[in-house]
This record gives sequence, C-alpha cells and structure tokens, in this order.
Amino acid sequence: MTSIAESLQKVRLEIAEACEKSGRAPESVELLAVSKTRTAEEVRAAVDAGQRAFGENYLQDAESKIEALADLNLEWHFIGPIQSNKTRHIAEQFAWVHSVDRLKIAQRLSDQRPHYAPDLNICIQVNISGEESKSGCTPEELPDLIREVVQLPKIRLRGLMAIPEATDDQTLLHQRFADVTSLLESLKSLAPEMDTLSMGMSGDLEVAIAEGATMVRVGTAIFGPRLQKHKN
Repeated sequence: MTSIAESLQKVRLEIAEACEKSGRAPESVELLAVSKTRTAEEVRAAVDAGQRAFGENYLQDAESKIEALADLNLEWHFIGPIQSNKTRHIAEQFAWVHSVDRLKIAQRLSDQRPHYAPDLNICIQVNISGEESKSGCTPEELPDLIREVVQLPKIRLRGLMAIPEATDDQTLLHQRFADVTSLLESLKSLAPEMDTLSMGMSGDLEVAIAEGATMVRVGTAIFGPRLQKHKN
C-alpha cells in the first residue's frame, strides 16, 4: 500500500510537471490537502511529510481534528457548503473559507470573526458551469457580490473558487477553468488584493494549472478513495 508520504510526493511532482508544461514556477501553485472524512492520524502523517494546509468540508468532522492536532501549526481551510448556523464556528476556527456564495454568509463570517484573530481569507465560489445542483453564485452576480464583500471588516477577499462539471471533454474543461481566470482578471479593479484561483482537484489539476490555478484541492490522490461522508 502506498503511504501518504509517497502519495504526497507524487502529487507534488505532478504539480511541478504541470507548472513546467505551462511555463510557470512550481511555487506559484499551492497544494491544499483535502482531509475530509480522514482521521487525525492520517492528517498527522501528511504533516510529517511536510504538508501544512488542509481542507475540510464537514464542520463536525473538522472540529475534532482541529482539536486533536492543536499542537501543530496547521492552516485550516473550509471548502464545503456553508449553513448559516455553522458560520460562527467556521469564523472562529479556520484561516480560509473557499465556499462563500452569497452576501449573507460573508456578513456572518465578518461579524463572527474574533477581534483578536487575523482577517479571514475568503474566496467566492462561482458556479462556472451553471449546474443547478452545485453551489456558487453566477458569473453575472459576481461583480455586485464583490462590491459588497470588500467593504466588510475582518475578512479579506482573496479570489475565486470553482468546481466545473465532471466531464471527459478536455476542451470544455480547459474552457471552464479559463473562464474563471478571466473573471478574476476582469474584476481585479473591484478587489485589487484578489490573487487566488482555487480550482483543480485530483483528476483535473493539470488542466487547472494550465489555465491559471494558484491553489489545487487534492484529497483522493493523497489519502486514497473517499470514505463515507460525515454530516456537517
């Protein structure tokens, strides 16, 4: 069985090779290890292999790991759908939130971020493929949402997150990721600090990097097949 350390090394090599193909520096893409449904011991094994940033989808599952690994200086990212009644715990315990898709959630995160904590880094999730089953604001809604979000205290708008539809059509996939990159560039005048494109996962990170991703979210390729999901 491949160890977590070996899998991490393989993913880092894949990222480096994708960057080389695209004429980018490997350090321009950050690896976010998606540890949802994984144990604290598995996360610790990834930490031992040099990984510091971890993404979680389910709050209850994440909280137990955050507590168990409090002795480590880890960076926790919330990347799942956000329910209004969960925002306080997310605002208190995470450094990043990738899945803000409406003003109400951004306002609650702003209001509930502890005064002593650094500003909360957030990305706005964009439903780039128009799927009804997927979270995210529409590209048309994005400018107005950005204008509102940048005025909120205690949060820092860092960029966009997207999850295109699952497809074997590589041309379409390239286009989806390119569309997100174009959106970010076209809206930087509204939020000059935006520097993050959170897009690309285990199966499509090479395409995402080719089209401008600065942070890829990888779980399966590091920890193995997904386990049964936990309730949020």
